[in-house]
Amino acid sequence: MVKDDLLDMKKTLVNNLQYFLKRKGINQTDMARDLNFPETTVSNWMKAETYPRPDKIQLMADYFGIKRSDLTEKRATNIMPYSSQFIKVPVLGEIACGEPILAEQNIEDYVYEPIDSLPAGEIFALKAKGDSMEPTIPNGALVLIREQSEVENGEIAAVLVNGDTEATLKRVKKQGDTILLMPDNPKHEPYIVNQNNPARIIGKAFSFKVSL
Repeated sequence: MVKDDLLDMKKTLVNNLQYFLKRKGINQTDMARDLNFPETTVSNWMKAETYPRPDKIQLMADYFGIKRSDLTEKRATNIMPYSSQFIKVPVLGEIACGEPILAEQNIEDYVYEPIDSLPAGEIFALKAKGDSMEPTIPNGALVLIREQSEVENGEIAAVLVNGDTEATLKRVKKQGDTILLMPDNPKHEPYIVNQNNPARIIGKAFSFKVSL
């Protein structure tokens, strides 16, 4: 195989991985964690410095629910994929104190989402209330959340406050040992997490939709 052909293969894989990561609403770090790949290995793939072995490509294809060729072959840019597979995503309402997040009494509704648009893991939804996350997330938007107990600095999370009874959406900022729950709307004050104001991250926001 000539050098140019190998470089072309690497770039094709990078473009396809970027596409499917974006469609799934995750980043390369999420994928590396879910598949137990070293982050440096995935980073080298994404920089087209190395090329994964066939077994790793198959694992990624299975992870995205696609064929291996969808990762290794050039994709037509004018074709939109269609999936007929949908899953039922619970919409959380009032939280019952002490109960698991996805307990039946915490669920007020369900929505159906195409499975290939969702990241791996447990998924739930929250309705944004108020304007604290505007203009990023408008009031009334349905926000899709991946259940997880930690997020990266600067990511938007679903957080339990008020004695684990209220779920709110805030951007998590870490300053040393201090954690701030930041609104995107400057009209609102940040929530400082401490002993008097406890909070618990329950998931990472990865997309939202608004009804017209």
